Amino acid sequence: MKSAISLNMAVILAVAVFSARGIYGADSVGAPAGGVSAASYGSIQQAIDANPGRMILIPDGDHVITKKLRIAGDSGGLCGYGRIIQSNPAETILEIEHASNVRVTGVTLTRAEGRMDATAPGVFCYDSRNVVLDSVRVVDSRARNAAIEIRESQSCTVRDCEVLNYKRVAVDDRTDSPEHYGYAFICIDGTGILVSDSVGTMLRGNRVVERNLFPTREMKETHKLGTLTEGRFPSKLGKLAAGAFKNNYVGNWHQGSAIVVTSPEKTRNTVVSGNYIENAAQGIDLHCDNCVCSDNVVVCGMMGVKATHGSRNLIISGNMLTRIDLWGILLNPGTASHNAEAPAGDKPAREANVDGGIIIANNIITEYGCGNEYWNWGGATDDQGGSFPITFRGGQLETNPPLTDVIIQGNVVYDTNRDGVVVDGKVGQPKPKYQYAVFVGSWGAKDDPTLPRNLHFIGNVFHPGSRGVSNVELNP
Repeated sequence: MKSAISLNMAVILAVAVFSARGIYGADSVGAPAGGVSAASYGSIQQAIDANPGRMILIPDGDHVITKKLRIAGDSGGLCGYGRIIQSNPAETILEIEHASNVRVTGVTLTRAEGRMDATAPGVFCYDSRNVVLDSVRVVDSRARNAAIEIRESQSCTVRDCEVLNYKRVAVDDRTDSPEHYGYAFICIDGTGILVSDSVGTMLRGNRVVERNLFPTREMKETHKLGTLTEGRFPSKLGKLAAGAFKNNYVGNWHQGSAIVVTSPEKTRNTVVSGNYIENAAQGIDLHCDNCVCSDNVVVCGMMGVKATHGSRNLIISGNMLTRIDLWGILLNPGTASHNAEAPAGDKPAREANVDGGIIIANNIITEYGCGNEYWNWGGATDDQGGSFPITFRGGQLETNPPLTDVIIQGNVVYDTNRDGVVVDGKVGQPKPKYQYAVFVGSWGAKDDPTLPRNLHFIGNVFHPGSRGVSNVELNP
């Protein structure tokens, strides 16, 4: 009996010790195992600076800062349940720069009430390696800059994080691209997670949701969204700007992406998997090579998944794209696409930057046209405009190499209206909200030499649109 009591007491003590340490390994005074609590210092930054390479516990509660927190060097990081509040909209909340093996886990990063519209990122990770953001919440960091940005880094991971309310009304300034655009316009803009110039990035199980700004008619009228305005440089008519200058307006005033992986000639070997996205402009925007984009859910968006500007060797599979209003899946060469170029004069040789070698498999596109901005796209005209669940386009420029070698297999475009909807107590079957389930074509040019080539369609289920399954024959 005495032995049993001793054993029970040992178990109780073990549980008590575990509870005191918590999930971050904190000891009984709140400091992480092998680390230190920020409560022991005058500020979080002081704790970071005084303890290089060590984990800093951010205690529960609010911690207001006026300057960005900065982590550099090897190892260390932040953990805890505390909420870090940036009161300066011109400052980043957390910067990880020239660092390796840094971990940030559990903390909430946000901006002060009334100062949520910002001009700086939420988290900025630059020139770093093996950084892990785990279960981090970035809330109400509303800026054209990304809520979480990974730039010029290697082998970084963003997993099980939440980005909530990352958009603001802003100006999309394209006057610094006078050759192609040369104008600026008022828009809703913002990006949830951005990866650029980086290799080996993993984005897994994150939640990127917008609950503050929606692309409604009222929002458009209130903020004059789409109206041209002054930019940093004088306006100049570019090759792709004729319609914008003629109308003093552009329809693509809902900008930004929930997740964007860009810098197509540098960014590669990326995994975008198991993420949940809601109320985005572009759900997942890919400008990269060697990327797996799988098992994501995109609910409400202008676009579901887009790959352009020289995206080669992609797997886009198992994604659920629902309530998309313009393009569920779009592939096309963009302005950054080009053939290989030999050296000439002062210009060095360039490797080709082309779109192709892509598998699109086992995706479902459903409830098409039931999002927040169908009225601005297919619903804006009786013929449903250019809204297509799956579309393959020619280049934006006549010099763009065509999209080639794509397998489209086992996908479903499901016309929800065919099951009947109830209006005023009566069941009806309205026409589909898209012209074609699949569209292959140019952006308007006749005899376009950049039209897609070598597309293979195998074992798909495509419910016909109002004008049929596809505008071209779908060859196996």
